[in-house]
Amino acid sequence: MTGELVAGIDVATAAVRVQVHDPRGAPLAEASRPLPAPVRSPDGRSEQNARTWWPAARDCLAECTASLGARSREITALAISATSGTVVAVDGRGDPVGPALMYDDRRARVPWLAKHLPAGAERICHTPEVIAGALVGLPVATDTSHALKSGYDPVAGEWSAEAPVALLPQVVRPTAVLGRVGREAAALTGLPVGCEVRAGMTDGCAGQLATGAVDPGRFVTVLGTTLVLKGVSEKLVRDPAGVVYSHLHPEGRWLPGGAANIGGSALSDVDPRELPGLDAAALERGPASALHYPLRGRGERFPFAAPDAEEFRIGTPQDRVDEHRSRLEGIAFCERLALERLAALGAVAEGPVRTAGGGARSAAWCRIRASVLDRPVLRVRGAGTALGAALLAATGSVHPDLSAAADAMVPPGELVEPDPAEVDRLDEAHHRFAAELRARGWL
Repeated sequence: MTGELVAGIDVATAAVRVQVHDPRGAPLAEASRPLPAPVRSPDGRSEQNARTWWPAARDCLAECTASLGARSREITALAISATSGTVVAVDGRGDPVGPALMYDDRRARVPWLAKHLPAGAERICHTPEVIAGALVGLPVATDTSHALKSGYDPVAGEWSAEAPVALLPQVVRPTAVLGRVGREAAALTGLPVGCEVRAGMTDGCAGQLATGAVDPGRFVTVLGTTLVLKGVSEKLVRDPAGVVYSHLHPEGRWLPGGAANIGGSALSDVDPRELPGLDAAALERGPASALHYPLRGRGERFPFAAPDAEEFRIGTPQDRVDEHRSRLEGIAFCERLALERLAALGAVAEGPVRTAGGGARSAAWCRIRASVLDRPVLRVRGAGTALGAALLAATGSVHPDLSAAADAMVPPGELVEPDPAEVDRLDEAHHRFAAELRARGWL
């Protein structure tokens, strides 16, 4: 494995980020470039200039290879992860001919785009195919993960009957080789000619893999603006309510989970400089005197589907610290409900719940969450989409399978244990919280 490097490309909403790692996961080079903000309008449109994706990725790769010098010749494979469900019309060369319809565009993205193709359009692609096609010099396949929200059925292994199949790419499993870097792209990026371009997964899935949640029973909560909880199961999880959905694991297992509307956004009115102090004070204070469901906006999608859901508070907080603690607990109660729902559907979490994202940086909040869940929380520093993409690039190239890649490359985690003195009180509060959700008809 010595000398075999891999790169992960993360195409997020606001920026492109590239990381190069060695076989043990050590980061050797990193670069990022901003992307233009999506243009959103009241009628539900959310569009981004897709022509900016490849130049940003190209420049990030060039910066990384320049910093690596002669070692850049050792990059053996790369993979690309991007936002889920973002699509764009492209010409015969794979170049975008119109704006991308973003993941949060409220039009029926692929069907709408198929009926409104810009001049010169020949196909509909997801973000990774645009960049991978530029690297390879030919149109490439998509992966089951990025195709999921575009109408691909991973169980049947085909596009749904409603999908405009003639306009859509072939679909392969993540980690499959899509092609190899050509001479033109090599000259622009500094990558070696022949470097493998492997199929990636969506940013959410890549972020999951980057925490080491790659084997059955392992689950991860990513606490950013929203709460995203995903895990690994041997069998497909079927949820009659449609709250839980599953991506196909690169090796044939399943990645069940969901994304909530609640999350770190509940703390958006707090000055970030105050958060560490408030978190520490909330931990010292102990369980909150009030129940709080701190949803911003209206409507919830996970761990329950309730279009009319909205913030509520039962009881009056004693002061600002008590109010902050009630918010942290409310989000943790939703995390526990998500794990309980998945367990009821047959996907049972084993061992500690791994965690990443901005919320995971707070040791105090992780301690509160561990006490609510009554199980350890494993904080994985350095986990992110670019590392997850690098793991996918390493699978089958540098390492024999995904488990081996994760064992070698994922950073060691920090275990946060529950507070035994708080577990019973928080368990009681959790049941009161769930009862309130049922009383409102949401759960």
